[in-house]
Amino acid sequence: MSFRIGQGFDVHRLAEGESLWLGGVLIPHNKGTVAHSDGDVLIHAICDALLGAVNLGDIGVHFPDNSPEFKNIDSKILLKKSWQLVKQKGFEIVNIDSTISAQQPKLKPYIPDMVSTMAKVAGIEPAQISVKATTTENLGFEGREEGISALAVVLLQKK
Repeated sequence: MSFRIGQGFDVHRLAEGESLWLGGVLIPHNKGTVAHSDGDVLIHAICDALLGAVNLGDIGVHFPDNSPEFKNIDSKILLKKSWQLVKQKGFEIVNIDSTISAQQPKLKPYIPDMVSTMAKVAGIEPAQISVKATTTENLGFEGREEGISALAVVLLQKK
């Protein structure tokens, strides 16, 4: 059997008056991400992990942030397209493990919806996706609520 591991990381600035999308779920908060797309750092990190695992570059290669085609795009579409590219290489997802770093808002209540939303988009079982959230104990840009970040690792298996 052939296995591949991919790792992805994404960061977006936070600002008042913007929407906060994480894992395909709209999170109520007074700040949201500033981005060309909907700014879903979790999905962007997962897309990078998927694409990187099969040596297809990153989401910027496939969905450039200067392209009008992707302006304000729903990141669930990017996840679906990234996953299709990986499937074309003959791989399937074993599991996805991810962590969101944000001081506020508290994300624990939204994690089950994030998992089920992303599992549905990727056509996999929710048990194959782990989403964790952490703070930075008020340190760094996340701790000052200037930005939000996400890290994802995927394990793929050749069919």
